[in-house]
Amino acid sequence: MGKKMVMSLAFFALLGLPVLAALKVGEMAPDFSAKASLAGKEFNFSLQDALKKGPVVVYFYPSAYTKGCDLEAHTFATEKDKFDAAGATIIGVSADSIARLDTFSADPDYCAGKFPVASDADRTIAASYNLAVNPGKAGMTDVRGQAIDHDFIERTTFVIGKDHKIVATLSSKDDNLTPAQHVEKSLEIVQQLTSK
Repeated sequence: MGKKMVMSLAFFALLGLPVLAALKVGEMAPDFSAKASLAGKEFNFSLQDALKKGPVVVYFYPSAYTKGCDLEAHTFATEKDKFDAAGATIIGVSADSIARLDTFSADPDYCAGKFPVASDADRTIAASYNLAVNPGKAGMTDVRGQAIDHDFIERTTFVIGKDHKIVATLSSKDDNLTPAQHVEKSLEIVQQLTSK
């Protein structure tokens, strides 16, 4: 553990504040509504409405048009039929602007119009799920060479059951999962839910 991390933990311990940790299995998933885009068309996504149809995979990712996030979106798009067969809804959430997500959601190399992505530009959804948010670095650009002017939400996937309870929390930081493994593991979990 790095010196900075030890100092941060010591600081929070002194203040008596909890160190930020993603919501855990068994906890109630906070409801949220957000401006989202599916195949370049904007709409208001509601977790509550999506849960009426079945389990929901809410995956938080740092930024559209960055290497790991692009792979994760492409993998979700490729596996979308299997999520549909399990009765599960997929929603990606990042701090990207809705304008960036309109393009990303329709891009045939990434979301391919198969599932929506929501904008959490003010990071309130990430905060409600206890996720860390890191500021973007000045001058950072995406794979298209365009400026990234938003914060990065830590890569974490939540599988939420119809009862609003979190069935699984998958974290790149805590579980050392690759972006593609977030898709594989969440698919296994929703398939198990439907087989019960």
